[in-house]
Amino acid sequence: MNAPAAQVTTASAPVRLDFAGGWTDVPPFSATEGGAVVAAAIGLRTHARVICSGSDLRLVSEDLDDELTLPGNATPVPDGRLDLLKAALRLHPVGPCTLTTRSEVPPGSGLGSSGSLDVALVAALSAVRGMRRSATELAEEGCRLERDEAGIAGGKQDQFMAALGGFQALAFADPDVSVTPLAIDPAFAEELERSIVLCYTGMSRISGRTIARVIAAFERRDPKVVRALHGMKEIALQMADALRGSDLARVARLLGHNWAHQQQLDPAMRTADMERLESAVTQAGALGGKAAGSGAGGCMFFVAPGRATAVAQAARAAGASLLPVTWSREGVLLC
Repeated sequence: MNAPAAQVTTASAPVRLDFAGGWTDVPPFSATEGGAVVAAAIGLRTHARVICSGSDLRLVSEDLDDELTLPGNATPVPDGRLDLLKAALRLHPVGPCTLTTRSEVPPGSGLGSSGSLDVALVAALSAVRGMRRSATELAEEGCRLERDEAGIAGGKQDQFMAALGGFQALAFADPDVSVTPLAIDPAFAEELERSIVLCYTGMSRISGRTIARVIAAFERRDPKVVRALHGMKEIALQMADALRGSDLARVARLLGHNWAHQQQLDPAMRTADMERLESAVTQAGALGGKAAGSGAGGCMFFVAPGRATAVAQAARAAGASLLPVTWSREGVLLC
């Protein structure tokens, strides 16, 4: 008699470009002041696959080139190896299985790949357990996975963008998140897509210590940090209007303003590589840009209407790697 076929469940979720407001979704600012983020999902995705078979728990990260095997009835404990996968299996135990993850973006990119993977993991494991969840529920569960189960500090924008896709204006008043889809003119969306140059400068060096410094500075009401966070929140509101209004020059200008505020949060926010890249692409015709995500390395993206090819060449010459940008209307997907 043939053995029953193994059950295979796969989920994927997009990463995002944060146009404005990043860091304002991070507590305690999001709890006491209320945060605002404008972001768009892009076509690069993370993937989680669950194969229910055998008698062991096998965890595989293709990106880290790491795997480990545990007894099938074990409760995975954090020890520095594949801790996010272990946290997902503690939150959603499914018995013996092989859990494999991979990402289409480089490590430390600042594109929200960790939050995207949170959502892909929760979606795949929930499906294995027969649980039907809305996109918003998957986003909240992804936040719970990262913050509570894995113990990783951060905000909620990445999980919500991964779950929902599209262009979104997100408002944060912990624990609540309000979502406003942005209606973008299709022709403008295509023009914006053609005009963006997305550059990877190397893994972000933002650490828990950096986040702790920013949080501590806000809690002691450091005027520079408080002013910067409120400035980014205000720019997020303006960015939503610029995108709705198909104003490409204003989008580029606001990206630059947001980046200027972001650099006020911590002295390590802008690396020497990022400074060289900015100088090169500005000379080549970029109108404005910013770090994707937290900063201190990772990706930067720039708006260069009619000059994207020249800006891309300048970015490569400055040592950056280029990543493709296509908008993703779809969020998390099961297959």
